[in-house]
Amino acid sequence: MLMLIVRRLAQLVPTLIGLTILLFFWVRALPGGPAVALLGERATPEAVADINRLYGFDRPLLEQYFTYVGRLLQGDFGTSIRTRRPVLEEFIDRFPATLELSLAALLFAVVVAIPLGYVAARRRGTIVDHTSVVVSLIGVTVPVFFLAFILKYVFAVKLGWFATTGRASVDINATNPTNLYVLDGLLTGELDASWDAILHLVLPAIALGSIPLAIIARMTRASVMEVQGADYVRTARAKGLRPGRLRNRVILRNAMLPVATTIGLQVGLLLSGAVLTETVFSFPGIGSFLYQAISSSDYPVLQGFILAIAIVYALVNLLVDISYGLIDPRMRARS
Repeated sequence: MLMLIVRRLAQLVPTLIGLTILLFFWVRALPGGPAVALLGERATPEAVADINRLYGFDRPLLEQYFTYVGRLLQGDFGTSIRTRRPVLEEFIDRFPATLELSLAALLFAVVVAIPLGYVAARRRGTIVDHTSVVVSLIGVTVPVFFLAFILKYVFAVKLGWFATTGRASVDINATNPTNLYVLDGLLTGELDASWDAILHLVLPAIALGSIPLAIIARMTRASVMEVQGADYVRTARAKGLRPGRLRNRVILRNAMLPVATTIGLQVGLLLSGAVLTETVFSFPGIGSFLYQAISSSDYPVLQGFILAIAIVYALVNLLVDISYGLIDPRMRARS
């Protein structure tokens, strides 16, 4: 297992180096250069020259790149043009909100999708199977922002069951040591704050988790159907293995390998989909801040946030690889 982790960490290095190169040249390939993109209508020759000198855009590209990488290694992701705060501080302040929303969305997707896919595979060709297929198709085809607006209008505005915007009500005075509101309420004993945070999470989590739910359900269905027709399953059944043990130790465990891969890949989808979901629900995470950065051409924020999200995504994929070794010991031997 240790060798598996070391190998996967070593594979992350060239990936992150390639991403820094892409981000570096993306900013410098903007029309008129990064200085013109930053200044917009105020891009006079004098102002452009000042920006180029201030940010070092007038230096050789190779020197600029190594300077950029050196700052990244020191934790310097740049400074936001709009807020004048370090990009890393902005990311750290807002990442817990997006993390909490993504975990809630992923929990919703996994809890519903895996049983749905398993039951559909076990009852292939029945109304349950057809219903699961229709639900998964709807989940994939309906845009996240459209579903978010529908959920918000019906369940928050009309019925008033859930909150419409934000992470917490204005009358909640809670202590937030980790900035994960649900967890903080449980840790500090402020259960009303946890419940309030859950009410703010439900609708955006459902909207954000709809596409992963559909994808995971379809993958679970296909994987279970493939595994339950395998020779070793028929052999175990012929030997009289109890149905519960056959289901949990043989079918589900072997079917979970591709499903685990799918779940890991959905993390990137959750982080990218959070831009639309957080904007609709005014959720103060990295998604809504990225939307504001795009609107204001705050390229240091875009550059820094994309790199930070990529690092998080790479670490999640590392966890998925580790889960391979836990689910199937043969993967440890192959690595």
